[in-house]
Amino acid sequence: MTHTTVPVIFDLDGTLVDPAGGITDGIAAALIELGLPVPAESVLEAMIGPKLSFSLTEVAGVPADQLENAIRIYRAHYKSTGIAQSRLYPGIRSLLEDFVAAGRPIAVATQKPEGLAHTVLAHHGIAGLFDSIRGSAADEAAAAGAVPEGKAGIVAAALSDLAAADPAAARMAVMVGDRAQDVAGAAANGLDCIGVGWGFAPDGELHEAGAVEIVHNTTALHATITRLSERPGTTALNEVHTDGNV
Repeated sequence: MTHTTVPVIFDLDGTLVDPAGGITDGIAAALIELGLPVPAESVLEAMIGPKLSFSLTEVAGVPADQLENAIRIYRAHYKSTGIAQSRLYPGIRSLLEDFVAAGRPIAVATQKPEGLAHTVLAHHGIAGLFDSIRGSAADEAAAAGAVPEGKAGIVAAALSDLAAADPAAARMAVMVGDRAQDVAGAAANGLDCIGVGWGFAPDGELHEAGAVEIVHNTTALHATITRLSERPGTTALNEVHTDGNV
């Protein structure tokens, strides 16, 4: 195996893309239109990452009979305004381009609806870099009130796409994300997860969830994955040195 073949599966919001208020403003707009209280900004930011229907019901307290309307209002706001507010995190574009140039397969696994994930990535001009883009179903209200368990399935779908091209390489894949559900989704598929410190996880969340390493810039992320690629036959990131910020 060469040093270029270890695939990387990325989360989207908080990992590749900084929503820059696009998500939280959309949630606030939906709550205001429905006459519901708007949580503090820190609470709104904590809603970035988990499935939207879960965050709206379990965190923002949206009643089940208003959930569908809340999601509809949010989606309209996000598409008209929120996507334009978002930006790529520093260094992400060059990181992805370097991986593609080196022949490293890359994928996205996000709890954002799959079609919307394509739209966001296309907006930033990077959709074509990925071998697979996987997300949730369009109907986010379907699992209202349930603890989200979709991340594992979404990661599995991305992993399956990678395996179709190169089964041996797919077994070496690693996940990169900013929240506990990214770590859990990776673990459910037998993958290690590198946590990124620039996302929306509260202090300690990634470490407690079991992220094998936490990096704080794309230079450290690139170096970590490169070192992993130089260890044929292993996905044991616990043997890879950290950037000193775990």
